[in-house]
Amino acid sequence: MNAPDPRLMQAAIAEAQAGLGAGDGGPFGAVVVRDGVVVARGHNQVVALNDPSAHAEVQAIRAACRALGTFDLSGCEIYATCEPCPMCFAAIHWARLDRVVFGAARADAAAVGFDDAAIYDVLAGTRAPAFAVLGEVETGACRSLMERWRDDEGRIPY
Repeated sequence: MNAPDPRLMQAAIAEAQAGLGAGDGGPFGAVVVRDGVVVARGHNQVVALNDPSAHAEVQAIRAACRALGTFDLSGCEIYATCEPCPMCFAAIHWARLDRVVFGAARADAAAVGFDDAAIYDVLAGTRAPAFAVLGEVETGACRSLMERWRDDEGRIPY
């Protein structure tokens, strides 16, 4: 695999700077790249959009999917100014990006107030979530939705 391209990280940094200048949210930027070319950009817009999922990586993935007309970003990579949080890591996984390149580490983000340690602890099973989790309600009806999707010959797997 090729070495990370500093020019592409600079594009992510520029995106983060634009978001900070606009007051859109935290100090995070990301670019999705295919064959060394930036196909989409995103910066944190949590505050601007009142959307806790509007992290830089998610915004860049959404923009890349629109630009490329697909939900499958295989063949692409993402450059992010910080190590992706668990939500962004999951989005990167579901988008099937080939590689993640990041600048600052999660400890750097925690040092300025973006601490995801509690989420990592919940995922590791060492802490309970901060919210109630009630499962298996109307299980039969919910499973029938899954069976309906499974049996649909026109479905598009992802």
